[in-house]
Amino acid sequence: MPIVAQSTETADWVSRFADDVIEESERRAPGKPVVVASGLSPSGPIHLGNLREVMTPHLVADEIRRRGYRVRHLISWDDYDRYRKVPAGIAGVDESWAEHIGKPLTSVPAPKGSAHPNWAEHFKAAMVASLAELGVEFDGISQTAQYTSGAYREQILHAMKHRGDIDAILGQYRTKPKAAKKQQKPLDEAELEAEEGSGAASEDDGSSGSAGYFPYKPFCGNCEKDLTTVTAYDDDSTELTYACTACGFSETVRLSEFNRGKLVWKVDWPMRWAYEGVIFEPSGVDHSSPGSSFQVGGQIVGIFGGKQPIGPMYAFVGISGMAKMSSSRGGVPTPADALKIMEPQLLRWLYARRRPNQSFKIAFDQEIQRLYDEWDKLAAKVADGSALPGDVAAYTRAVGTAADELPKTRRPLPYRTLASVADITAGHQDQALRILSELDPADPLGSLDEARPRYDRAEAWINTRVPADQRTIVREEPDTDLLKSLDEPSQQSVRLLLDGLQDHWSLDGLTHLVYGVPKVQAGFSADATPKELPPEIKTAQRSFFALLYHLLVGRDTGPRLPTLLLAVGQERVRALLGE
Repeated sequence: MPIVAQSTETADWVSRFADDVIEESERRAPGKPVVVASGLSPSGPIHLGNLREVMTPHLVADEIRRRGYRVRHLISWDDYDRYRKVPAGIAGVDESWAEHIGKPLTSVPAPKGSAHPNWAEHFKAAMVASLAELGVEFDGISQTAQYTSGAYREQILHAMKHRGDIDAILGQYRTKPKAAKKQQKPLDEAELEAEEGSGAASEDDGSSGSAGYFPYKPFCGNCEKDLTTVTAYDDDSTELTYACTACGFSETVRLSEFNRGKLVWKVDWPMRWAYEGVIFEPSGVDHSSPGSSFQVGGQIVGIFGGKQPIGPMYAFVGISGMAKMSSSRGGVPTPADALKIMEPQLLRWLYARRRPNQSFKIAFDQEIQRLYDEWDKLAAKVADGSALPGDVAAYTRAVGTAADELPKTRRPLPYRTLASVADITAGHQDQALRILSELDPADPLGSLDEARPRYDRAEAWINTRVPADQRTIVREEPDTDLLKSLDEPSQQSVRLLLDGLQDHWSLDGLTHLVYGVPKVQAGFSADATPKELPPEIKTAQRSFFALLYHLLVGRDTGPRLPTLLLAVGQERVRALLGE
């Protein structure tokens, strides 16, 4: 792969992990590609919390690539996991899907209407598309393919041979009480669901019945479910007998030839670390508490001749503005949902700028406008050389990878402005272009394409995330009763605005005008700064703004007034303000 980007090496968390991973890889596997890993279970929509499982190693892998090393980022698709429950809120799925609980995810039908062959492929496809848009390069590994092809046969036989050693390690933790999670309280049901992992962390660690402990669980040859119990196993012949508690089926198979089953999670994960030579893999809080998968795996991996990867525990990713959506959809948003309303660079930046152990929120509400403002300010600072080194590193990791920069908007106009324009114009692109071209008369926008894809993201946010009662509807006729009731100072403020429209008809000009009217009325210059003004000027400005909103849209608030005035147009503004 050509290295087209310089290393962003600096004192940020990504570079520090890259240093450690390179050093560890050279110690364990000198001369070989550095291996980092993620694991995703396509048991349902793969949400933005799960994305941290991918973005953390991706960012580290990309930094290592920038330094000229060969890297493999493995994404292990846990599609041979059991189907655990029927997720709420998925179109084409009802409680009849409960009959498939216990089957491998690849043996469960896809939701109705899906173009994909099974449940796992349906949900995997959406994530693959989002990762491509985010610039994430990876090698995907299907665990169904690995297990059913016999790729892990030697590892399975080895685990069964050393089942006593594995049982002894697991036994150290079975009677210990689980430590309470120290974590922020989720704000709503959607965030609570986002907290959940794939479910693998809570699975059992193998059967330990009258026949002893076995770290392997077959899928039933009759009903395909994993509700089976191993009743006998012979190490020499590898003959294994199991019984299914779901349908009563029983059979004896030769494990050296049998490919319809898998190691239990707490054994499967460390086996793969050794098999793939993983150097770096983060883990969520559900895998990282005392006695859980990551800690126990650190001991079990030695049975397979491997070492535990280095990697942090990553914290909760919250969602801002999801309370209403969770009740209607019954789920939390996915990367695809986020990419409909924000550019890939912004989403990458949210994961890059926070250390893995720091929680953060992804905004689906009005907060997205503030995030975009912050992003644009950072871009300006990076451009003029005033940004701090750590911020430059996070920005660089967000806008591109070692291979290339991500596609970007040619004219990145303010998101809040684009959202307001999309709101007011209600899908009329010629109107949107007229307004946007007037933002900067010295350099007018020639085509909406120049503002894309950011404009499309802002329009999608307005159309899908802003409640109907918060949308902007401009009055058709003047509010004559309100106009007649205005006192002399209010009439004067409206007249000052109307007198200045022609000479201030641009975004900056109108901003100066609407803030300046209350200053002029109070006897100050329109250019006076807040430090030169008494506190009551702010109160007068708020009252003036509320009056304009009532006259234009019939509410106390709305889009930023300069944008609203441009959108309505001079002629209509004059009519609605009683001229």
